[in-house]
Amino acid sequence: MQNTLKLLAALLLAPLASLNASDSPATPKVSVAPEFAPITDDPKLPRVLLMGDSVSIAYALDVRKALAGVANVHRVPANCGSTKTALGSYGLVRWLPDPKEKWDVIHFNHGLHDLGYRFADDRDKNDKGDYAAPSNGGHQNVTLVEYEKNLRQIVARLKQTGAKLIFASVTPVPESDAAKYVKDSELPYNEIAKRVMSEEGVVWNDLWALAKPRQAELQIPRNVHFQRSGSTVMANQVAERIRATLPKSTP
Repeated sequence: MQNTLKLLAALLLAPLASLNASDSPATPKVSVAPEFAPITDDPKLPRVLLMGDSVSIAYALDVRKALAGVANVHRVPANCGSTKTALGSYGLVRWLPDPKEKWDVIHFNHGLHDLGYRFADDRDKNDKGDYAAPSNGGHQNVTLVEYEKNLRQIVARLKQTGAKLIFASVTPVPESDAAKYVKDSELPYNEIAKRVMSEEGVVWNDLWALAKPRQAELQIPRNVHFQRSGSTVMANQVAERIRATLPKSTP
């Protein structure tokens, strides 16, 4: 009798156990943006790495598409931010963790996050929701002197990969709804970057010169970002520069 009661109890409790198990929350799947999704290399093709800010992220898939069958186009799975970010604990030490990993071409850019204004506490907005600006005590995230020094350190690390390097100039900064971006503030940063890249033997990809004459057409109004069509136009030039820089045996 006792054994029978135990069996009945087990049978009654079994569905509840199953229900509880099925009701337990599943481990959420982490979605990865397609730009950041890892790709499988074709071993017959050279390896290309894209590094940069949100402007770079926006043209990454079009660059990969344009170079399909020509190169394995990877993208750092992050907004690479400022030169200060690149040299910090979030940056190159994570993006290029293997010092022996080799690349054929690395196309990179930094600048928009360097020239943007911040408050003394390193925030770009205060508690009132106001953006940092020259008029309210804001300072540029990375000074011009620091920018040059940081660029040289970044180039030195990227050269260790054996890659040919391409640097994209900072795209135009318009009058912006985000007051941390001051119109034309990219100009002195581009002057420094162009000189550094020339001295370091890095290919200069002048996206500023491409976008500036067509700024009203390609760029989102009062925003440093670009229309979809603008990202496509830039992607085409990025792909062309990469193709021209790849080893001559590349298809």
